[in-house]
Amino acid sequence: MADRTSSTITVKAGKAEIMAVIADLEAYPGWASGIRGFTVQEAGEDGRASRARLTFDGGPFSDTVGLAYTWEGDDRVTWKLVEEGSVVTGLHGSYSLDERDGSTEVTYELAVDVRIPLIGMVKRKGEKRIIDSALKGLKRHMES
Repeated sequence: MADRTSSTITVKAGKAEIMAVIADLEAYPGWASGIRGFTVQEAGEDGRASRARLTFDGGPFSDTVGLAYTWEGDDRVTWKLVEEGSVVTGLHGSYSLDERDGSTEVTYELAVDVRIPLIGMVKRKGEKRIIDSALKGLKRHMES
């Protein structure tokens, strides 16, 4: 899973404010299209999720997977697949936040592997659609 897809968007908010929204996994269905539900299974000492189950509808398929999270303050969060779904066999992602002059650059990286063989270009196009949808949803949610 070496190839990752990434994209960046600028949000008019501070990184602590944005990371608080990102860390509220169970609220994702309200602003992140395609996310049907999140259930936090374990939280770390900081109160943020360390393990969670994600249910999503990715267009041609839906799935539920288990994810493990690593938080680096308000600068970065990474997650990786710890429980495969019926379709998803690998998943690594991250949000990185860089605050500048009252706005924050949010970078989302994602790599997904599925049981169905896909050409690399098709896989990256799917990852790009997920990333762009999530970033636009986050920006809309933060700036509304």
